[in-house]
Amino acid sequence: MNFIDQGIVLDARAHGETAAVVNIFTEEHGRWAGLVYGGQGKRMRPILQPGNEVKVDWKGRGEDSLGHFSLEMMRARAGEAMQDRLSLAGLSAACALALATLPEREAHKRAYTAMAVLLDNLDDLDFWPALMARWELGLLAELGFGLTLDRCASTGVRDDLIYVSPRSACAVSAEAGEPYKDKMLPLPAFLRGKSGEIEMADALDALHTTGFFIETRILHVSDKQLPEARLRVIELLKAQ
Repeated sequence: MNFIDQGIVLDARAHGETAAVVNIFTEEHGRWAGLVYGGQGKRMRPILQPGNEVKVDWKGRGEDSLGHFSLEMMRARAGEAMQDRLSLAGLSAACALALATLPEREAHKRAYTAMAVLLDNLDDLDFWPALMARWELGLLAELGFGLTLDRCASTGVRDDLIYVSPRSACAVSAEAGEPYKDKMLPLPAFLRGKSGEIEMADALDALHTTGFFIETRILHVSDKQLPEARLRVIELLKAQ
């Protein structure tokens, strides 16, 4: 069995003396692991940095085998992000979260496309934190844990929705949520598709909400917490 695809490198770890096992989020085949011969060498190490876009040629004896990759660099996003610590933190957070949440060998093309857009915009600090929140919201939906944000869970109204219930994952209006506001999660307007300027505080509120549901709906199944890289990027953004 073999396939040719394109993908985003998520991580690489040493295997034996010279090889590396690499996880790649491919466009058509989902998250896929494979062996890269010479992956610890000077030629391959720059290619295997998280966030890089690569052309993938995977070959294996069968669907269940580890197989091996032949890779060709398409875009060196890691090198671009290294020029700015916040861009690098955003890249690291997205790759770590994709690695932690995506099931292996299950295609999620919309999540791949959205992640590529996020990584391509990490040079714009006024834009990418909100874009990351939207990507995480889409990732939840893609994996079967979408939030209902178009109407109030309590009253059914569609206006003045400012909270998300941590129990139902549904929007709650300001009036209905007032008695429980200390327990509610924030719902910035842009997460509901509303247009307008997005402040950093709005993006951080959105990332707080999406992070909560990623951790409690997806990661808890395998007794995981949000990746350290995802926690670190929030602290860096708060310091801006």
